[in-house]
Amino acid sequence: MKIICQTNSFTNTCLNIQRSIPSKAVLPHLECILIETVEDSSVKLTGFDLDIAVIKTVDVRVEEKGAVVLNAKTFCDILKFLPGDTVTITCNEKNICTITSGESEYTLISLNPAEYPELPSVTDERPFDINSAVLRDMIKKTVFAVSPDDGKTVHRGVKFELSAGEIKLVALDGFRLAIRTEFFNYNEDPLSFVVPAKTLYEIIKLIENDDDTVSIKKGKRHIMFVINGYCLISKLLEGEFLDYRTALPKAKNATVRVNTKRFIDIIERASPIITEKVKSPIKFIFEDDELKLSTFTALGSFNDKIFVSVDGERTEIGFNNRYLLDALRSCDTDEVLIELNGSYSPAVIIPPEGNNFLYLILPVKIKS
Repeated sequence: MKIICQTNSFTNTCLNIQRSIPSKAVLPHLECILIETVEDSSVKLTGFDLDIAVIKTVDVRVEEKGAVVLNAKTFCDILKFLPGDTVTITCNEKNICTITSGESEYTLISLNPAEYPELPSVTDERPFDINSAVLRDMIKKTVFAVSPDDGKTVHRGVKFELSAGEIKLVALDGFRLAIRTEFFNYNEDPLSFVVPAKTLYEIIKLIENDDDTVSIKKGKRHIMFVINGYCLISKLLEGEFLDYRTALPKAKNATVRVNTKRFIDIIERASPIITEKVKSPIKFIFEDDELKLSTFTALGSFNDKIFVSVDGERTEIGFNNRYLLDALRSCDTDEVLIELNGSYSPAVIIPPEGNNFLYLILPVKIKS
């Protein structure tokens, strides 16, 4: 094989693919990038860790067809420091690969391309398209609520629900629930599936332009995302996702209307004395259009208060500061409504109007 590439564009593509490639894997091929000529003027680059495959076809000058498998980290480190505008990659029949650019020349050993693992195929697909900015925003504002330690594998991902006129993303971890809903031009039969959080973080990184369209094809066990020229194929998570609707409180005895930024600010002011080593819930008292906040840890104590609008009973309740901040920072309205039902029921955060988001957070018992 012999190809000549533009150094910058080729390097950027390799770096994007490298993110999906583990530095240590059971099979040596899984630590590598597969480069194979597909036409007289392009090559296909592939990274695969048995769960996620990232593929992109790049325009190059092909002088001799073939394939090469190179350690991803080593190869990308070399590309970043090449001095020339072009790079020439040559591999002989003994799998000796030469990389030249300007006066620089490297020699690497290629693994056997014939032994590269076979990529999964997406069969019986259900295709649909979505705006990249909408998808990225919905992922960012739900994926934080996924727990990597949940014993039930299906809960290590975000559930997609498509129905007439809307798309909904749902994530949960046993302590909180995140739901984002957007209008969506979808008129097919209802569709639901669970995408691993790891896959969704890769999708966020691959999206570059807000006006682009992401094409999605959902198969039986795998899903394909086509983003900005990249094709990402991932396993879907199987199993019964929790019926989150049953977790939503059926009643409320108080509704609090609060400025989102002010609420974030007061929680952030309390956070310096709460660390991973020195954990303690924050106590909130909602009463008479006032929020009183306090916390006490081995490092010290903090008290503050802000104006809020309280409709209903006085409520004293404790929350994990990080869980509350994660939810509030994902709210894109100037104000939010917090629905409460006593000290031991979950709090629900929703917008003043519409159903664009819903965040549920379990309370933490406050020691007297």
